[in-house]
Amino acid sequence: MRVCESADSAISLCSRDPSKVLGVTVGSHNVTPGQFIPRGEAQSIPEITFTNTTANKTYLLVSIDLDGPFPSFSILSPILHWIQPSLHPTPSNDGTITTLKANVPFIANWIGPEPPPGSGPHRYVFLLYEQPEGFEGAAGKYRPEGGKEMGIWGRVRFDLDGFEREVGLGKAVAANYFFSN
Repeated sequence: MRVCESADSAISLCSRDPSKVLGVTVGSHNVTPGQFIPRGEAQSIPEITFTNTTANKTYLLVSIDLDGPFPSFSILSPILHWIQPSLHPTPSNDGTITTLKANVPFIANWIGPEPPPGSGPHRYVFLLYEQPEGFEGAAGKYRPEGGKEMGIWGRVRFDLDGFEREVGLGKAVAANYFFSN
């Protein structure tokens, strides 16, 4: 099993500091950390909210599966499920919820949970970062050409810690996760 220090740290962050829990709505579920969501109910692109954003900051979201193909044999993990750059805070009309909306296409399109038959529940982790200046140029290495969706082989054994270093991300500012199978 590969160690993914950033994801482990993010899961810990969710339990230690409720102000760092990223709002994730997938299907009809407002995800609480560690919640179970059946895979058929987790296929739509999640909506992301976070109340502790800074108005003039841009954010980047990464989502990974830590348990592929099986939690007891996660040789393909982590599996990348989504990279969405250029998320900007958009307050609701009453100012109580801040939705993060992108003004550019994804780098890696969202794929919903698809653990293999017989697998136990997988952990799907969402990490929110402040996007560094000049990130768009670095994103080209990870984005398939022509706006195409990323295939499975570009997603398996995704080196999140290496990606963070390479593109200049700091620590995640918020996180959330759910289980699904």
